[in-house]
Parts: sequence; structure tokens; C-alpha cells
Amino acid sequence: MTDEELALYEQRLAEKSAGLLRTLDIFCPENLRPDPPLEWTLPPIARSGTAVVPASKSRAHRLLICAALFGKPCVLRCAGISRDIEATVACLNALGADICVEGDRIAVRAVITRKPADPELPDAASLALLSCGESGSTLRFLLPVVGALGAPAVFQMEGRLPDRPLQPLWDLLVNHGMALRKEGGLLYCSGRLSPGVYEIPGDISSQYVSGLLFALPLLSGHSTLSVSGAVESADYIAMTEDALSLFLVPFEKEGFRYRLGGQAFSPPAEADFTVESDWSSAAFFLCLGALCRKGVSIRGLNLLSRQGDKKVLDLLAAFGARVTVSEDDVLVRRKKLRGVEIDASAIPDLIPVLSVVASVAEGRTVIRHAERLRLKESDRLKATAALLSDLGANVRETEDGLVIDGVPSLRGGTVSSANDHRIAMSAAVASAVCDHPVTLQNPDCVSKSFPGFWQIFSAL
Repeated sequence: MTDEELALYEQRLAEKSAGLLRTLDIFCPENLRPDPPLEWTLPPIARSGTAVVPASKSRAHRLLICAALFGKPCVLRCAGISRDIEATVACLNALGADICVEGDRIAVRAVITRKPADPELPDAASLALLSCGESGSTLRFLLPVVGALGAPAVFQMEGRLPDRPLQPLWDLLVNHGMALRKEGGLLYCSGRLSPGVYEIPGDISSQYVSGLLFALPLLSGHSTLSVSGAVESADYIAMTEDALSLFLVPFEKEGFRYRLGGQAFSPPAEADFTVESDWSSAAFFLCLGALCRKGVSIRGLNLLSRQGDKKVLDLLAAFGARVTVSEDDVLVRRKKLRGVEIDASAIPDLIPVLSVVASVAEGRTVIRHAERLRLKESDRLKATAALLSDLGANVRETEDGLVIDGVPSLRGGTVSSANDHRIAMSAAVASAVCDHPVTLQNPDCVSKSFPGFWQIFSAL
């Protein structure tokens, strides 16, 4: 892309309406083509300004599921609806809900009719097709729900999702009445979960726990759910508890032992919810601010949020960035950056973009307990190390993390997104500290979580 084409492209982006883009429109001399580009070249410039990020994907998943299972017709206002949220909507509709997406408004017009947990009742005649795309949250949240409903279904999985682990959730569900069979990208489910004693380790995926918390209240009898051992990503379990409470789903909790199910529901009156802004998405712009003297501010973030990724502020301050928090916004600006040690167990999604900050921080940054990143949309430890190495960083991959020795600047070059939204957005942030342009392959993968990322990034 020439300088003239780039200038015209950014001008056209600035002229677009404030809504977040569904696809990436790239300017060519002949026309604006709707198909996303195979690669995009990012100029090596510092960026500053104010950004508004989309609604929290994590919270939207949970509110949608609770609305479809436990609520009455309601409206969710969810800025910047991503492919993952669209997948959850499609799956809930396939199970019997009536959910309509119009722009940033999601209307839950009818809820799923819950079936009594009677093993004598025949299964439904038809197989529900649940297209969950690459959304691990959609699959892991709804797999136990399908069993609680007794709905024969098949999950259709894409990308790396068929290879991502489901143990020990799989065994737990089978031992309580479900039949599961996997054929490539298809996961066939039948049978009905029975109430009883459920126990699952807490150090593999908080999504397993959340899925069971959604499912067990649907069963006719009482169940206990015990989460054993160390509990990682506990903030995400707390978000699920909050969603259940918002929809008046009763449960008892002592530590990480829950008693729930076998109770009548009193759905809340029709409501209108606004999904709070997403700290995971904000992290990319906050880290961009940490690399630029003028900084970047984000408006509309909830500083009391349960979202674990709000810890990005503490980590950027530890790096030496200047973090200013006011009632209306959060501003991060570059100061002298220094290496830190990071325990990634509770904030794995932050590691790719924090690694970009570390790449130009003086001294050494050591990231540990990040082995779960190998099981994401890509092997994110390998993909992050490859991204930074290709741009000229000094990075070494370890079994459970990364060791990064900071350099004054990165050189730029051609890099792969690994078809991973968080790697692609991290590459964009890295362009701010490169000496030469960054050519990014498959930039449109950001639409999995943040469809308007390129519009907002280019407007800075």
C-alpha cells in the first residue's frame, strides 16, 4: 500500500459512522472491496488519542445464557458484537430460544422451555445443530446445559477448537448420564444429566465450572459442585455467579463448593441490560498508550468490574508506565519501562500484548504459569515468541512462559497472525515501536472478539 493509498484509507475510516465495523474495508485504487485482505501493512508510528472498546464478551456470554434459560424476554445492549457472541446466540436459538440481533441490540424474545429431568421421557426427534465456530466459551458453557435439557445435539466446531481439551469435563458429564461422541469437528451429545455430586479440578479451565453452574440449576434434584485444588481464573467464575444472581437463580456457596438445583425459579421482570466495556479489548489500547509519550485513554471502563483483565493497569504500572485513573476515563502514557515478572495463571489473555511492552522494556521480563496459552486459538506462547522474534525482539520460549530481554526498538517486518485475534492485535500494538512497517497476514481474524478494532486503531 502506497503512502497516498494509506492516507486515503485512514481518511475514509475517519469518515465512517461511529458504529463498530463488521468487516475490514481496505481501500484499493479501483474500489472499496468487501472481502477482508490477506495482509495489511501498518506504518511504524506512535499513536495517541481516545478509544472506546466493545462490550465484555465474557459478560455477554453469561447474560445471554442466563436470559435464555432463567429469564423472561429482555434486551441486552452489547456494543461491538463479535463472532463468538453470534455463535452463542445461534446455539441458544437452536436449543429453542428466540434471540434477535439488531445492530448492538440483542432482544431475547422467548426463552428455552426447560424439560423435566424424567428419564422416561423420549428425546426430541430432531438433532439440534449448534454451530459454535471457534468459541471455546460457547462450547464449554453449553455442553453441560445440553445435558441438563436432555436435548440431543451436535456441536459443530471450527479452527483449533476440536483439538482443545474437554477433559475432565467430558468424563464428569458421561458419568452423570450424558453420551458423547466426537468425530472430527463434530461433537454428538445425547442423554440427560442426573442430579448428584459433581467434582472438578479448578486448575484447568474456569469455563468448565461456569458451564456446570449454568446446567445444574436446571435439574430436578439438588446437586453439589465442588471445585478442587488450586482455582485459576477465579474472577471468571465470580462473573458467572454474578450473572446467576442477577437472574435470581438460587445457589449456596461455601468456598468453591456449591449447592444448587431442585428449586422453583422466580424469573426477574423484563429488563434492559447494558453489557459493560471489555477490559480484555481495552488492554491492547492501554498497552499501546504505554508505548507512546502522549498516551491513549479509554472511556467507559468499569473500575469495579469482576473482569480479571483489569489487572492490566497494575501490570503496566509495574512496567513503569504512567497510569492515570479518573471518573470518566483511564489514561496510560509511556515513561521509562523496565522488565517485570508476571504470573500469568489468572490473566492468560493479556500475555501476548504485555509481551510487546516487555520487548522494549529495559532489562528482563519473565512470564511464568502461562502453559494454558498453548491450547488457545493458536499455541499463543509459540505464536507470541514468533511474532516478537520476527519483529526483532529478544525473546525465548520456555515450557510455561517466555523470557524477554528488552531492546530499544523493534525493526518491523512481515508477521503471521496465526489466525489468532489476540496475536493480530498485539502485532498492531508492536508497530508503534518498530523502525519499519509491519506487514500482518490475515488481519481480519480480530473479528472473533473485536470486529471494530482496525477502525478504532486507525483513528488514533
